[in-house]
Amino acid sequence: MTVNRYKHLITFAIFLLLSVSWLSSVAVGNELLVSKENLKDRIDDPNTLIIDVRTGSDWTSISRKIKGALRFDPDKFHSWARLMPKGKTIVFY
Repeated sequence: MTVNRYKHLITFAIFLLLSVSWLSSVAVGNELLVSKENLKDRIDDPNTLIIDVRTGSDWTSISRKIKGALRFDPDKFHSWARLMPKGKTIVFY
């Protein structure tokens, strides 16, 4: 792995650690993990926001993506995190 990749992983890990209390209040059923079956039931729910935070080849090489998911670059978390709506279920993948 390159140094830049390590920086990205460390930044994302810190984001997850600092966001646990926030995420737990908006996660599906107050759980931090969501099963694919549960997510399938919520795809068309207007109160569920699905965020794709994959990067690099993880994003570009995959042709299948979750219907309705929005893609945000995790390296730019500080520029988009404040835009997340309150009162909605937010699922990151």
